[in-house]
Amino acid sequence: MYFRKTLIAGSLVLGAAATGLAAETRVTYKSAKTGSSYYQMGVELAEAMKAGTDGEISVTVEESQGSVQNVMEVRARGADYVFTTPPALVGLAQQGKAMFEGKSSPQFEEIRALFPIPSLTMHFVMSADSEATSLEDLAGKTILLGKGSFGANEGAKYLELFGLSDDVTIADAELSNAVNALKNGRIDGFVTAGSFPAPNVIEAAASTPVTVLSLTDDQIAETKRTRLVIPAGTYAGQETDIVTTSLPVAAFTTTQMDDDTAYELTKTYWEQKEELADVSRWWNGVTPELLENVTTAFHPGALRYYEEAGIAVPATN
Repeated sequence: MYFRKTLIAGSLVLGAAATGLAAETRVTYKSAKTGSSYYQMGVELAEAMKAGTDGEISVTVEESQGSVQNVMEVRARGADYVFTTPPALVGLAQQGKAMFEGKSSPQFEEIRALFPIPSLTMHFVMSADSEATSLEDLAGKTILLGKGSFGANEGAKYLELFGLSDDVTIADAELSNAVNALKNGRIDGFVTAGSFPAPNVIEAAASTPVTVLSLTDDQIAETKRTRLVIPAGTYAGQETDIVTTSLPVAAFTTTQMDDDTAYELTKTYWEQKEELADVSRWWNGVTPELLENVTTAFHPGALRYYEEAGIAVPATN
């Protein structure tokens, strides 16, 4: 296993080797908070880039306070900058809407996509004893949502959207306590969002019988989120597919990055994906079909790889 939690400092060095890259091309990857699954993904990706290019690409993984910050930093970053964010946020930034209102910048128009990474996936995890098999069955149950996270906010939104807010008791506890609370019967279920397989769902399913709820296609349409299927067998005791919602996430750069570097980053990412999945199973959730969720134009270097590989990209490119 090539994975080591090593961060390789540096900035981008451009050169003219046969591949278009210098002996060492250094890239900064703006990820998420230290300790989060997305920060761990960044470290894994850095190691994959190093291994897949024989050290020609080195990646520094930087901690981030969130996707909005990642987008905002485009204004002050250079050609070495790669960052992760939901594609929808890039669109909002380019339109100067929502959290980007009054903060428009010409640099936002230079953002270009590289490749998708694992999506934020909603999990409604219920104890088997609760006998809940659908969202409607949450009525009368005690649910732990956590506080402040995407999953907590999204879970609360769904309860409101489907008329369950007054019928569900929200446990006053942190999500980190969810598995123990479920095992001890203090809650009937919890809501979490993360790339699947989610570590806390793996732990819950391994320690007590659980049911991860599916949403109907009509419910998914009401949420205005992206439909995602968690294959049967992902979690212990899961005999059928789980149909749920997700928030796509992708890696982006800007037009300042040269085409050869963007090409090598994209090519190496897809060629190393099998090895990445050997390190963490959440990389199995990334397929070329996720490119359809990217509404931003792709970097010309990335497009060169997709054309060579025969991988279709959205019609906007």
